[in-house]
Amino acid sequence: MIRLDVFADPVCPWCYLGKAQLDRALEANPDHPFTLEWHPFQLNPGLPAEGVDRADYMLRLFGTQERAVQAHLRLEELGREAGVNFDFAAITRVPNTLDAHRLMHWAGLEGRQGAVISAMFRAYWREGRDIGDRAVLADLAEAAGMDRAMVARLLDSDADRDTVLGRDAHARERGVNAVPTFIIADTYVVSGAQKPAFWADVIRDIAERGDE
Repeated sequence: MIRLDVFADPVCPWCYLGKAQLDRALEANPDHPFTLEWHPFQLNPGLPAEGVDRADYMLRLFGTQERAVQAHLRLEELGREAGVNFDFAAITRVPNTLDAHRLMHWAGLEGRQGAVISAMFRAYWREGRDIGDRAVLADLAEAAGMDRAMVARLLDSDADRDTVLGRDAHARERGVNAVPTFIIADTYVVSGAQKPAFWADVIRDIAERGDE
């Protein structure tokens, strides 16, 4: 198997698209060689722990409401192509995602990263849930097969906070400055949300090299 490292933040819409497109390629190629590992990268590490109002955040980001609406329309169009839905009207907060990344770290230790990251994307982008809220995160962990009470206790502590921050810092030191970023076999870097056809070509190229 070949490790595919994925650097992402669950509040990044391009990460949601990128995961959906990768998933489609892997489902279409069940004999693919990849084993996935998700890594933390906070888009907004300076946000307060309670997050911020999303409408205000988008206005600061785009300058005008019209530009924000155009960005949403473009993402909705790309989402339809990728088979994912965005419900921007349901999203009221932009959360600080440090706790979300701590949960992803623990999910990785239990072999449940795929289920947890999928649940986070769905909760935030389709259901408008605040994934900076520790109760929400504990619920998502339980739905993914993790021990809710244990996760809640860990979230209420500083467990692995420094570990996750260190991993985020290490990613930036390696040159990761935007997400999603994919690193294949610790060698080849792929940036951005790539179409399923791209991943199909990568899988086919790896298979052909293996047959040489």
